[in-house]
Amino acid sequence: MTEGALLNDRYQLEEKLGSGGMADVFLARDVVLDRPVAIKVLRKDYSNNEDFQKQFLVEARSAANLSHPNIVTVHDFGIADGLVYIVMEQIPGKDLKQLIRERGRFTIEQGIPLMIQACAGVGYAHRAKLVHCDIKPHNMLVSKDMRLKVTDFGIARALESIKPGERHDVVWGSPLYFSPEQAAGESPTPASDVYSLGIVMYELLSGTPPFTASSADELARLHISGRPVPISEYVPDIPSALEEIIMKVLSKEPTARYRTADQLGRVLQKFGTMPDPPPQQIQQPVSPQVITIQPDIAERLAPPPMQPIQEQTYAPQYTPPQPLPQPVPVSDDESNSENVDWVSVGLGLLAVIAVGGLIPFYLLVYLTFFPPN
Repeated sequence: MTEGALLNDRYQLEEKLGSGGMADVFLARDVVLDRPVAIKVLRKDYSNNEDFQKQFLVEARSAANLSHPNIVTVHDFGIADGLVYIVMEQIPGKDLKQLIRERGRFTIEQGIPLMIQACAGVGYAHRAKLVHCDIKPHNMLVSKDMRLKVTDFGIARALESIKPGERHDVVWGSPLYFSPEQAAGESPTPASDVYSLGIVMYELLSGTPPFTASSADELARLHISGRPVPISEYVPDIPSALEEIIMKVLSKEPTARYRTADQLGRVLQKFGTMPDPPPQQIQQPVSPQVITIQPDIAERLAPPPMQPIQEQTYAPQYTPPQPLPQPVPVSDDESNSENVDWVSVGLGLLAVIAVGGLIPFYLLVYLTFFPPN
């Protein structure tokens, strides 16, 4: 497939954007909808495999159902002229690998927001039960406004359908970024994508991957049993908490990592909101200037003579203790009077009065029945 060709009577290939081991990427125009698109056309040695074609259509259909701001939208896919192709939205910008090569490395303030976006896109796919299987900076497109979008969902899993004898190193992707379980030939899981995100984050912040080797077999051995160099040796000012997160993500055992990209993204949120350091203001040297002041003006501008400062001492005031009042002795009569039970006295008087009042009543009754002769 070359520039200028019309693919499937709909997509006009305008410019080749890149070429990899398994596909060519073209900038094209959808002549039906009159819009720019990016088309990935797989090479014939992959497209001619029937098992791959069937699995690719399944994976491409799953990827086309993903709709997220951090995932490249799949518009169309199919097979034309014996070639498997996939049509995606066209993202003006560069992939993350190109940016790392240009900048060397990203600061924490620049890099972590990009990783949070990558985790958001991959985490959305994990919730849809889709594992990417080939996370690497080449598959992360960054627009001019620093919007990151992950691409190529499902293609690596489709490549698994190729018979073992027909596999090539390039098929399994990117030995720099795959997980220990992928290196051992096991099926990838969401935790495998998390490991690959950790490799990308390590390279993004340090400028180099944690493992490098001259062969894919040696890289696989390092992923399975090698211990990465602490990232603090490349970035001395990296927060210890962030270094611990990276080392956790790069754990050999999947159960020791974060289970999904969503979990990793939530952990990175606290570092993604770090404010940018204030710019340091450089003071320009001031050249000395000679200023002549008239004598009368100088006399008025002169500060008043300094008066000697008298030290004031503060002594605590002494208050002599006041004599406590002596208790007044109480006489026996007063003490006895205070001890009289006036309630009993009152009750006694009432009894006497009551008895005395009954005497006339008794006399009246007696005289009534026994009058005097």
